[in-house]
Amino acid sequence: MENEGTYRWLYQHSPTLLASINPEGYLVDASDAWLERLGYSRADIVGKPARDLSTPESARLIEEEYLPQFLRTGQLNDVPIQFVTADGEVVELIMSSVAEHDTSGQIVRSVSVFTELKELASIERHHRELYRLTPAIVHTLLPGGVLESVSDYWLEKLGYARDEVLGRDVTEFMSEASRARARDGRMEEAFKAGQVEELPLEFVTKDGRRIEVLTYSVADRDSKGSVKRMMTVMHDVTERNRAERERQAALEEVTRLKEQVERERDYLREEVEISLQFGEIVGDSPALKKTLARIEAVASTHASVLILGESGVGKELVARAIHSQSPRENRQLVKVNCASVPEALFESEFFGHVKGSFTGAYRDRVGRFELANGGTLFLDEVAEIPKALQAKLLRVLQEGQFERIGDEGTRTVDVRIIASTNRNLKKEIEAGRFREDLYYRLSVFPIDVPPLRERPQDIIPLATHFLAHACGEFQRQDLPLKRRHADLLQAYGWPGNVRELRNVIERAVILSPHGELRLGLALSESATPTTKETLSVQSAPDAEFLTEAECERYYRDNLIAALQAAQWRIAGKEGAANLLGLKPSTLRDRMKTLGISRPD
Repeated sequence: MENEGTYRWLYQHSPTLLASINPEGYLVDASDAWLERLGYSRADIVGKPARDLSTPESARLIEEEYLPQFLRTGQLNDVPIQFVTADGEVVELIMSSVAEHDTSGQIVRSVSVFTELKELASIERHHRELYRLTPAIVHTLLPGGVLESVSDYWLEKLGYARDEVLGRDVTEFMSEASRARARDGRMEEAFKAGQVEELPLEFVTKDGRRIEVLTYSVADRDSKGSVKRMMTVMHDVTERNRAERERQAALEEVTRLKEQVERERDYLREEVEISLQFGEIVGDSPALKKTLARIEAVASTHASVLILGESGVGKELVARAIHSQSPRENRQLVKVNCASVPEALFESEFFGHVKGSFTGAYRDRVGRFELANGGTLFLDEVAEIPKALQAKLLRVLQEGQFERIGDEGTRTVDVRIIASTNRNLKKEIEAGRFREDLYYRLSVFPIDVPPLRERPQDIIPLATHFLAHACGEFQRQDLPLKRRHADLLQAYGWPGNVRELRNVIERAVILSPHGELRLGLALSESATPTTKETLSVQSAPDAEFLTEAECERYYRDNLIAALQAAQWRIAGKEGAANLLGLKPSTLRDRMKTLGISRPD
């Protein structure tokens, strides 16, 4: 108690302008010099709010700035304040305050020192007014990042009142990402350097909106060169960045569309090339007609189709026929040759990837599923798809959804699947190389394409078709297919099917520059040693080729011979249609066309 009394005596009799204010802003005590200068007695001021002795402007500063900042930081440094004396004089002062704490750490009161510097105080007040009213987002930070002051525009942009922000850590008003950057040593580096230029940060308004800013800071140093505070100006770049992001997104979309157009162009070129090479499905054999009937049955639906057959039978041509007769005929048919895709690239080939998702991903890539959206995807040699990827493929078939490699967004597509294989998928399932659920998903409607050896009636029509195309492509004069050529073609077993037949015809045209089709030479290059003996007929003298009239007469005689063998019965097990491998209705149409009728 004796020490307390000594303290109070020294406080009250100090020749310095001193005052003590409690955390609620009420005056607790003042020095005699303070009372004398302002013309009050101690009884007049004890327990009275400090704002009641201040000018209206200073009262506002006490409520909105000084008191909140003091309660948060425990100090004030050189702030201007105006008190009104008992006889009405306005006294301009500079105030510095430090907190006095109890044993629990709570602020009990302040010890405030006032310096009457009328001219300097007026200048300081004027500068603070300009600071507050500047039409810029400005704040001043004390060491450690504490907000000492902010402009009115700062408060307007972020939606806070002044007493809600002063004395708080500036990072409390930043987004999580910016807060982490500021607290990761960058704040300390800024105070050491005394200058910051174009530091991008993101602030969060009171209602949760995000404001992107570029910050520029400069230091206010004391006489020793130490940084007392940092003044920071923030430039709002939210709209500029949004516009830039939209522009970048538009550029990326243009790039994506350009890439898609280029890919569709490449696929169209491929389709045109294949169309020129193969044209329509050629042939009139019963086996081929059965295949064509199944194509016609399934084409108009959205069912998945599994095309089965040996290599070279024309499975891709069947896929194109299904697509061209489907409701998707005006959209693209996209092909994936599964046998030619490296295992590591299957996922990218099917679903695409984003730039930087793996080494070598220099730009975004559209996958085949996305490219085929709205159209048809042809999975050639589907048995070659790695087991690890088959589950992802199954998901796309079931849900129509997938993700590009490196992309978190899910994409939705509408794609019809046509698959083909020359393998026995049931045996692949038994061997554990192919998923059973994927097999049933693909084989909703299976189509078997017969090998060429099972439809010998189609060999000559196919050969004639390929010969006409090859002569045009290789700029050869039209080469006739003679009887001995037909005999050679019919004698060969065609293990490579239609593809081999086309290759042989093209090779024969290349080897025939002088108007004579050298089919025997071209065919002998494909034949096995056993078959070459059969092909020795190539050395036989040339025979006349069949004219269209001779072909028609041949077909007419052949039909009459079958009808006579069946005693002119058309339908039934022993009828002529069954002997010829035709439908009874087809045989009747041909009889009508060729003028054949049963004799009396």
